[in-house]
Amino acid sequence: MSASLVQKYNVPGPRYTSYPTVPYWEEENFSGEQWKNTFIQSFTESNSTEGISLYIHLPFCESLCTFCGCHKRITKRHEVENPYIEAVLKEWNLYCDVFPEKPIIKEIHLGGGTPTFFSPENLETLINGIFKRAERAVEHEFSFEGHPNNTSREHLKQLYDLGFRRVSFGVQDYSETVQKAIHRIQPFHNVAKVTFWAREIGYTSVSHDLIFGLPFQSLENVVDTIEKTKSLSPDRLAFYSYAHVPWIKGNGQRGFKDEDVPKDDEKRRLYEVGKQLLAKKGYHEIGMDHFALKKDNMFTSFQEGKLHRNFMGYTSSKTQLMIGLGASSISDSWYGFAQNEKSIEDYYALLEKNEIPVFKGHLLSDEDLIIRRHILNLMCQFTTSWDESHLYFKELPEVIAQLSEMENDGLLVIQNNAITVTEKGKPFVRNICMAFDLRLKRNAPQTQLFSMTV
Repeated sequence: MSASLVQKYNVPGPRYTSYPTVPYWEEENFSGEQWKNTFIQSFTESNSTEGISLYIHLPFCESLCTFCGCHKRITKRHEVENPYIEAVLKEWNLYCDVFPEKPIIKEIHLGGGTPTFFSPENLETLINGIFKRAERAVEHEFSFEGHPNNTSREHLKQLYDLGFRRVSFGVQDYSETVQKAIHRIQPFHNVAKVTFWAREIGYTSVSHDLIFGLPFQSLENVVDTIEKTKSLSPDRLAFYSYAHVPWIKGNGQRGFKDEDVPKDDEKRRLYEVGKQLLAKKGYHEIGMDHFALKKDNMFTSFQEGKLHRNFMGYTSSKTQLMIGLGASSISDSWYGFAQNEKSIEDYYALLEKNEIPVFKGHLLSDEDLIIRRHILNLMCQFTTSWDESHLYFKELPEVIAQLSEMENDGLLVIQNNAITVTEKGKPFVRNICMAFDLRLKRNAPQTQLFSMTV
């Protein structure tokens, strides 16, 4: 990739796990009652045909990783586990009281924080509590994020027995220097151990999360990390760009200096070399920053045009309704978004009043729904079309005109009422989506809200 393209397109931009993005939600037009109406509508339309998804946020961590941008609570006090699980189950019961029929759960994802902070017994209590008022879809997919340092064989076996078949381990980078800077000391043998345990128990998809652009990270570090990763042959992996956003996360991302973080051409080279190595080792690019072996169902989903993207990231299948449980979780009814209280104390306080603990959200307009579909298409399939009239919007000619420069740069092709991202353009898919982002265009941020796109 030419340095000039990186320099030209490396601007702050959203990651598009939603459209509109959170800073552009119209909170003043949102209410809990309206949110209830949208998720009941979505549930009625889709529960019997495709089921629903649950994202459960488990926010506790024993130590702070300075690369992390997630909502978390640092503590070594494990007595916090039981009250939190009771609260999550109460929230779930509040939803179930409103659903017109028994929910059919197709997907569950346990995220954090550190889900494996919780004991295997408490995770069993959580999942069994969910299914006291729900059914499993025939072809369900349950997954969780495991910390290699504290995921035990008992964790893996217990969750496997509860129906989990996919686990993702956060690796980031194997360099001791990098690990020290991000406060995530994690030897290779810890990752190898949990990966082998998962395979031995019967997990069908093991994923590793890698990050490029971390402080003090060199090209040699990335090569070494990918070589070690290949020796364990995870079925899929994420190769993320580190989002350096200390203005949002405060001291949590100030364990190092800004100049310690690779930037621009140096950072992009880490990605380009890493991507080439992954391709040589049999990994195929799936959506943005994700890779999978041909045997993994995410590869199949991408090939069949079924890949989906939401606040959980990429998923191999779509459900129209995703309920987020736990502090800070975000729900998606397709017609609206709703975020729970971020503070655990505020989250508990609303539940004590028997209220679904939502504190802000957004109801999608007809225009939002059209733009959302185009951005999802680009993010999940690297192409979108307005051949069907319901995907046309009045500003589309302006969008196409704006994209013509990217077409001249070889990043995409515009023809036959469609846009197709080229291989050269895949690293710039966020920039391409920004051309469709009407809310961003109408109200450009005056301060930095987003991480850099490249």
